[in-house]
Amino acid sequence: MTSDTDQTEPVAGQADGLRDLVLGARFVLWDFDGPVCRLFAGYSADRVAGELVDWLARLGLKELLSEEEQVHPDPHVLLGAVDRRRHRSDLAADFEERLTREELRAVPTARPTAYADPLIRTWTALGVGLAVTTNNSPRVVGEYLATRGLLDCFAPHIYGRTRDLHLLKPDPYCLNRALAAMGAAPGQALMVGDTTSDLTAARRAGVPFLGYARNDEKAKLLRQAGADTVVRSLEPVLRLLWEDGRVRGPA
Repeated sequence: MTSDTDQTEPVAGQADGLRDLVLGARFVLWDFDGPVCRLFAGYSADRVAGELVDWLARLGLKELLSEEEQVHPDPHVLLGAVDRRRHRSDLAADFEERLTREELRAVPTARPTAYADPLIRTWTALGVGLAVTTNNSPRVVGEYLATRGLLDCFAPHIYGRTRDLHLLKPDPYCLNRALAAMGAAPGQALMVGDTTSDLTAARRAGVPFLGYARNDEKAKLLRQAGADTVVRSLEPVLRLLWEDGRVRGPA
């Protein structure tokens, strides 16, 4: 299996911090799009965002978005903008449903993140509780995990986007739901995320954070936001679990 990057070691000087995070976790909260897979690897997020803007334009509502938002490549940014300006409206609900349909269309061409599948299975084999805490639709997460044979590693702990769109990350709502459902103290858990909103949500929930960055830009953003430990591949995380000696047989 190839990595998203040639750099498989933690960012310089973080080996001890990574070991403490990984081996100390009894529960792991995964962001979905990024650490588990690249949802829009084969179905462009730019295209989805553009189609959503076009839909607003056909309704005569394009001006709800700023000029910068109208060309933003992240559909979730657009969803948040619409909700802020039409909170709890039918428009926001329709926008969310359209985005969910687009996410579902992306599932067949989603690209698994290198080492994510065996890492998920290894943590499960070690008895570590796993949950997904994401701004994506939980329907989308469940469908993707089922295609990879991973649904049993997480179910029923999939906490995604709800109609209460103001509770999307960086609000810690989905993390707090996961912790409460699993009976986990924040300090026993670990959040694996790839965005500054994941980092902020983890901080607000009191959960230690491991940043995953598939490229230099993402790593830089996470470090600038204050992430102490960032990896460019999940391979060293998996290797730590094996080197710890508690894993027996294939993951």
